[in-house]
Amino acid sequence: MEHFIGCLKKYADFSGRARRQEYWMFILFYLIFYVVLAVVDGLMGTWILTTVLSLGLLVPSLAVGARRLHDTGRSGWWLLIGLIPLIGSIVLLIFFVMDSHDDNEYGPNPKG
Repeated sequence: MEHFIGCLKKYADFSGRARRQEYWMFILFYLIFYVVLAVVDGLMGTWILTTVLSLGLLVPSLAVGARRLHDTGRSGWWLLIGLIPLIGSIVLLIFFVMDSHDDNEYGPNPKG
Protein backbone atom coordinates (compact mmCIF):
# COMPACT_ATOMS: atom_id res chain seq x y z
CA MET A 1 0.00 0.00 0.00
CA GLU A 2 2.97 2.30 0.64
CA HIS A 3 3.82 2.28 -3.09
CA PHE A 4 0.27 3.29 -3.98
CA ILE A 5 0.31 6.15 -1.46
CA GLY A 6 3.80 7.12 -2.65
CA CYS A 7 2.56 7.41 -6.23
CA LEU A 8 -0.36 9.55 -5.07
CA LYS A 9 2.08 11.83 -3.23
CA LYS A 10 4.00 12.20 -6.51
CA TYR A 11 0.67 12.99 -8.21
CA ALA A 12 2.01 14.77 -11.30
CA ASP A 13 5.75 14.14 -10.96
CA PHE A 14 6.88 12.92 -14.36
CA SER A 15 10.59 13.21 -13.51
CA GLY A 16 12.77 10.63 -11.85
CA ARG A 17 12.54 6.88 -11.89
CA ALA A 18 10.17 4.21 -10.55
CA ARG A 19 11.23 0.64 -9.81
CA ARG A 20 9.23 -2.31 -11.09
CA GLN A 21 7.84 -2.97 -7.62
CA GLU A 22 6.52 0.59 -7.27
CA TYR A 23 4.84 0.46 -10.68
CA TRP A 24 3.26 -2.99 -10.35
CA MET A 25 2.08 -2.43 -6.77
CA PHE A 26 0.40 0.78 -7.90
CA ILE A 27 -1.31 -1.12 -10.74
CA LEU A 28 -2.35 -3.94 -8.37
CA PHE A 29 -4.03 -1.61 -5.88
CA TYR A 30 -5.59 0.39 -8.72
CA LEU A 31 -7.16 -2.80 -10.09
CA ILE A 32 -8.34 -3.94 -6.66
CA PHE A 33 -10.05 -0.61 -6.01
CA TYR A 34 -11.52 -0.62 -9.52
CA VAL A 35 -13.00 -4.11 -9.18
CA VAL A 36 -14.49 -3.35 -5.76
CA LEU A 37 -16.04 -0.12 -7.03
CA ALA A 38 -17.26 -1.85 -10.21
CA VAL A 39 -19.09 -4.41 -8.07
CA VAL A 40 -20.64 -1.62 -5.98
CA ASP A 41 -21.55 0.25 -9.17
CA GLY A 42 -23.12 -2.92 -10.57
CA LEU A 43 -25.20 -3.41 -7.44
CA MET A 44 -26.36 0.22 -7.53
CA GLY A 45 -26.91 0.22 -11.27
CA THR A 46 -24.59 3.19 -11.88
CA TRP A 47 -21.15 3.82 -13.31
CA ILE A 48 -20.19 6.91 -11.36
CA LEU A 49 -17.76 5.40 -8.81
CA THR A 50 -15.51 3.70 -11.36
CA THR A 51 -15.55 6.82 -13.52
CA VAL A 52 -14.48 9.02 -10.60
CA LEU A 53 -11.72 6.55 -9.68
CA SER A 54 -10.45 6.35 -13.25
CA LEU A 55 -10.42 10.10 -13.75
CA GLY A 56 -8.90 10.71 -10.33
CA LEU A 57 -6.04 8.29 -10.92
CA LEU A 58 -5.40 9.12 -14.58
CA VAL A 59 -2.57 11.59 -13.95
CA PRO A 60 -0.84 9.45 -11.26
CA SER A 61 -1.05 6.44 -13.61
CA LEU A 62 0.58 8.36 -16.43
CA ALA A 63 3.21 9.77 -14.07
CA VAL A 64 4.24 6.39 -12.62
CA GLY A 65 4.26 4.93 -16.14
CA ALA A 66 6.58 7.68 -17.35
CA ARG A 67 8.86 7.20 -14.33
CA ARG A 68 8.91 3.44 -14.99
CA LEU A 69 9.95 4.06 -18.59
CA HIS A 70 12.66 6.42 -17.33
CA ASP A 71 13.95 3.55 -15.19
CA THR A 72 14.41 1.45 -18.33
CA GLY A 73 16.23 4.31 -20.08
CA ARG A 74 13.31 5.48 -22.25
CA SER A 75 11.46 8.75 -22.51
CA GLY A 76 8.01 9.05 -20.99
CA TRP A 77 6.72 9.84 -24.46
CA TRP A 78 6.87 6.10 -25.16
CA LEU A 79 3.54 5.93 -23.31
CA LEU A 80 1.94 7.19 -26.53
CA ILE A 81 2.78 3.90 -28.23
CA GLY A 82 -0.07 2.46 -26.16
CA LEU A 83 -2.46 4.25 -28.51
CA ILE A 84 -1.60 1.72 -31.22
CA PRO A 85 -4.10 -1.14 -30.83
CA LEU A 86 -2.71 -4.41 -29.43
CA ILE A 87 0.91 -3.94 -30.57
CA GLY A 88 1.36 -0.78 -28.48
CA SER A 89 0.09 -2.48 -25.33
CA ILE A 90 2.40 -5.45 -25.86
CA VAL A 91 5.42 -3.18 -26.36
CA LEU A 92 4.60 -1.19 -23.22
CA LEU A 93 4.15 -4.38 -21.21
CA ILE A 94 7.60 -5.54 -22.30
CA PHE A 95 9.11 -2.17 -21.35
CA PHE A 96 7.37 -2.20 -17.95
CA VAL A 97 8.68 -5.66 -17.00
CA MET A 98 12.27 -4.93 -18.01
CA ASP A 99 14.90 -4.56 -15.30
CA SER A 100 16.28 -1.20 -14.25
CA HIS A 101 19.20 0.26 -16.12
CA ASP A 102 22.22 1.66 -14.35
CA ASP A 103 22.44 5.39 -13.72
CA ASN A 104 21.08 7.28 -16.72
CA GLU A 105 19.96 10.79 -17.69
CA TYR A 106 16.83 10.44 -15.53
CA GLY A 107 18.73 9.88 -12.32
CA PRO A 108 20.60 7.28 -10.29
CA ASN A 109 19.43 3.69 -10.18
CA PRO A 110 16.72 3.45 -7.48
CA LYS A 111 17.91 -0.04 -6.56
CA GLY A 112 21.28 1.31 -5.52
